[in-house]
Amino acid sequence: MLERYTRPVMKRLWSEEHKYDLWLKVEIAVCEAWAEEGVIPPEDMEKLRHARYNLARLNEIFQRTRHDVTAFLRSVTESLGPEGRWLHLGLTSNDVIDTAQALQLVEACQVLDADLSALEETLKARALEFKDTLMMGRTHGVHAEPITFGLKLASWWDEVRRQRQRLAQAREEVAVGKIAGAVGTHATVPPSVEERVCRRLGLRPEPFASQVVHRDRHARLLTTLALIGASMEKFATEIRHLQRTEVREVEEPFAEGQTGSSAMPHKRNPELSERVCGIARLLRGYAVSALENIALWHERDISNSSVERIILPEATTYLDYAIDLFTFIVKGMRVFPQRMRENLELTRGLVFSQRVMLALVEKGMRREEAYEVVQRHAMRCWDEGLDFRALVREDPRVQALLTPQELDGLFDYRYYIRHVGDAFRRAGLE
Repeated sequence: MLERYTRPVMKRLWSEEHKYDLWLKVEIAVCEAWAEEGVIPPEDMEKLRHARYNLARLNEIFQRTRHDVTAFLRSVTESLGPEGRWLHLGLTSNDVIDTAQALQLVEACQVLDADLSALEETLKARALEFKDTLMMGRTHGVHAEPITFGLKLASWWDEVRRQRQRLAQAREEVAVGKIAGAVGTHATVPPSVEERVCRRLGLRPEPFASQVVHRDRHARLLTTLALIGASMEKFATEIRHLQRTEVREVEEPFAEGQTGSSAMPHKRNPELSERVCGIARLLRGYAVSALENIALWHERDISNSSVERIILPEATTYLDYAIDLFTFIVKGMRVFPQRMRENLELTRGLVFSQRVMLALVEKGMRREEAYEVVQRHAMRCWDEGLDFRALVREDPRVQALLTPQELDGLFDYRYYIRHVGDAFRRAGLE
């Protein structure tokens, strides 16, 4: 199932070949550090730089050893001569695995950041396009007061910017290597080697490692991915609501020849947005699994390993797909400003209730009385399908305080969006 959603860059990143490439990169970096320490002779180091593994041979050895690191090392040493003895000097398996995995996670974060950057730019373009497009703002699913569609998209744009910052922080936290030996004491490999290796690889050393890099770092990343997924779900859910037949203000892309139902030819379902929402649920589950991985027995156990083989590639892959899919939705979504205008009038002026109430208060009426006057007319509109504007104009208590011209001025949609430009400028969107 994962294969269906894997895009080429992320697919390569989590391939077995790339994993072993990074293992070899770490092993050679350790040898380089030992050479700089004067342990490995220069002539041996030159030969070690040409070390290679053979994937078929590795898998053959694994069938006997049932240990991936020892199978990998034997495959590599078979490509070398006596200098092969220097490989893995003083190391334990997780010195290689965790350090290489950190490199993978950094790469995955870079891919996801590029995805978010593309979504950010797409949202910016469409927010500016619909900056002044009036639509109804809704709270609890009920008409509240007017906003613009551009303002809604601008809020998504700003949320994506925040998520990029969070991803950068999580990437920094997981960019940690560990070359500290069996239980992290540096008994067989000095801190100076670890520092050289991590510097060469662009990582920071884990300050106090056990046999592993501590898994709170990975949990921070997975919870960040889940948080990004939650934003994607928030945006996609809104499009699903706006595409409902009764609303139909926005519609996700629907290609010619596409079908929405095997039974009903008329159907145009927001299935892409629904797919994004489903993936967000998976990401939250992966975050819980990452939190469970923090607690290991003593200096380590292996209960985290099988979990990480699933959650790390799948969480980054599914989020990569979901962001790219949602960017496609935003780019291609159809927007219906006329339908937005029609929906503004569905409640026959009720959206102006607060304006009328505040105007009465400003003219001297007690707030409680003004609320009661306006609410009584509003409830008649709801129950009897009457026009709120007409009811208010005919009320003697309103007539006593507001002239017909003042009342007409209250029923102006432009009042609600007069500061939209200020919000765009404040956020640097223009």
